Amino acid sequence: MGPGPVNADPRVLRALSTPLVGQYDPVMTGYMAQTQALYREVFATRNDATLLVDGTSRAGIEAALVSLVRPGQRVLVPVFGRFGHLLAEIAQRAGAEVHTIGTTWGQVFPTSVVEEAVRRVRPHLLAVVQGDTSTTMNQPLDELGDVCARHGALFYTDATASLGGNPFEADAWGLDAATAGLQKCLSGPPGSAPLTLSDRAVEVVRGRRRVEAGIREDDDEDVGEPIGSNYFDLGMVLDYWGPRRLNHHTEATSMLYAAHECARVLLDEGRQKVVDRHARAGRAMLAGVRGLGLGVFGDLGHRMHNVVAPVIPDGVDGEGVRGALLHDFGIEIGTSFGPLRGRVWRIGTMGVNARLDTVLTTLAALEHVLRRAGVPVPPSGGVDAAADAWAEG
Repeated sequence: MGPGPVNADPRVLRALSTPLVGQYDPVMTGYMAQTQALYREVFATRNDATLLVDGTSRAGIEAALVSLVRPGQRVLVPVFGRFGHLLAEIAQRAGAEVHTIGTTWGQVFPTSVVEEAVRRVRPHLLAVVQGDTSTTMNQPLDELGDVCARHGALFYTDATASLGGNPFEADAWGLDAATAGLQKCLSGPPGSAPLTLSDRAVEVVRGRRRVEAGIREDDDEDVGEPIGSNYFDLGMVLDYWGPRRLNHHTEATSMLYAAHECARVLLDEGRQKVVDRHARAGRAMLAGVRGLGLGVFGDLGHRMHNVVAPVIPDGVDGEGVRGALLHDFGIEIGTSFGPLRGRVWRIGTMGVNARLDTVLTTLAALEHVLRRAGVPVPPSGGVDAAADAWAEG
């Protein structure tokens, strides 16, 4: 019950045990095509360039940034938590001229602040985290696509922690690129990074020279400088997933099966119904934490549906509470880092765990552990408040 990874859906675990097939078996290419179609629905996009990057969600982030940005180009990153710093670091490693704007952890950026920075910096790319689990905040994205369009910038978001459990509309919001992971609201294991690129982003990627020594040298595509990574060169990955099926890497077959099933699980339930379930479970957990008398960190008007950050009571050993929950009840909740280290816990309600029974069990266990730690919590205060909030729908 932490900020991820969370328990995988049993259907996804079964998919992982599917026998392997060859990379060019028609069944394999069929699964790849099906997975692309499924994630177009998950991302709410018509982008043809929708695929998987093999690796954890950070692999998707790195593939997007190193393929979209040339050395010396400007990248603007609004930082409101740990993972904004990650985007800035990866862009810097790609040779970009990185500009950041900051805000207090626990807050998000008004559109006007981002637009002022875009106007001032004139970036090639605006890179924004949607949901940052370090702060539990969810940055609104719905107006930023228009900002980027007005100022000629590409628009990228890392939706690792938010996709599936919070509203996400790639096309309607004007996103040029988005990446995610399976291990949060999609109820899968870490190891595969869904990615989607707009036609405009594909043109930028295709403008980079792609050469794999000894295998191919496409002189007609010899434009500009090659990117510094072979593995994360999205131009080559697009050729692998596209109709040409040019060999690039050995697809992580079992993770393909898992990603395919994660999308099927979500779409079988219904995309909006999954978002609503996360919202309902998140409201119940928030009410339960408050019912135990705990404060909650951050601007709750912009909190992600799937993570809440209770403030650790004064005098309480936060790591001791986490250890007792894990060893006595088999429940894991998250710690924090940076300016929030030792100040908050992070409790997730995401994926297959966004359910009433998991919320109530976690709160009952937390009440017991807090009482043993000397905190005067109201008897059944968390469970009762959560059950009431859930009943409200």
